[in-house]
Amino acid sequence: MVAISYEDIVKAPKALLHDHLDGGLRPATIVELAAEVGHELPTVDPGALGRWFAEAADSGSLERYLETFAHTVAVMQTAPALRRVARECALDLATDGVVYAEVRFAPEQHLERDLTLDEVVEAVVAGFAEGTALAAEAGHPIRVGTLLTAMRHAARSQEIAELAVRHRDAGVVGFDIAGAEAGFPPTRHLDAFEYLQRENFHFTIHAGEAFGLPSIWQAIQWCGADRLGHGVRIVDDITPGGDRPTLGRLAAYVRDKRIPLELCPSSNVQTGAAASIAEHPIGLLRDLRFRVTVNTDNRLMSGTSMSREMALLVEAFGYGWKELQWFTINAMKSAFIPFDERLVIIDEVIKPAYAKLLG
Repeated sequence: MVAISYEDIVKAPKALLHDHLDGGLRPATIVELAAEVGHELPTVDPGALGRWFAEAADSGSLERYLETFAHTVAVMQTAPALRRVARECALDLATDGVVYAEVRFAPEQHLERDLTLDEVVEAVVAGFAEGTALAAEAGHPIRVGTLLTAMRHAARSQEIAELAVRHRDAGVVGFDIAGAEAGFPPTRHLDAFEYLQRENFHFTIHAGEAFGLPSIWQAIQWCGADRLGHGVRIVDDITPGGDRPTLGRLAAYVRDKRIPLELCPSSNVQTGAAASIAEHPIGLLRDLRFRVTVNTDNRLMSGTSMSREMALLVEAFGYGWKELQWFTINAMKSAFIPFDERLVIIDEVIKPAYAKLLG
């Protein structure tokens, strides 16, 4: 088999379902925006700042990892700043070969300078529109859908759910809850999830990252999640042995129902959910044919991109184009846009490109 180069992976179409807007800023942009609002940073050298984020996030603790967001969120408090960050996000993803992305952010975290929730969403959606237009002009077409996130330790999930539905025809394609899992179960937000189901709206839930099977079980069986944000701890319900591991009832249900797992390899290593890329459960879960997808989570904090995540898996597991296509189609099948629109991207963009790569 011909070795796959990083440059070739960049050119291959990729689909991304789990990417945080406030976790993917360009360091130079943070420096400029911080100067405008008077926010103090650890350093004002963009290169050094990028390294600081990666080092601060590389702690093995989800709580410490989340602390790095204080600096990115602080510079995303005005409509122009939000629009710029979203525009650059779309451009950066497109340049990396991403043809479809769902990018999430928490509107409630961007109200410090008197923006309303609706104004926050409108600014981000406008930025994505600007970025996708510029990317298309540069020959890198991308479609970006927005997910609105509610913070699981707060009490605004119903409000954010209603906000998402209000903007469902203007670029918002789904809902999410995020934040520290331990002590903040998804069932605290049951009213929001029941509302979204009544509105026929899609949602994913951060579950099974820092906390285990009970979090996954609640997300699916109590809250009705369409997808699992991370979901890596489902491996705790799989027992090795013999020629084939044994799946517990929850793991079997997740696989049988084709519930997508939004796995984020580099991020999972940083937060301690996996010891290394080579030991990441993605290898086992892929072999067992779970609906596995590959994602970036926070590109700034992990110093990563979709191409880098794919390249790491190629190196660790010996994957070829066949496997990378499988991950990509899995993600596209699991997207929150309408079925026929998913098929267009799969049949007209992803499959033809990989057919050439597969020879």
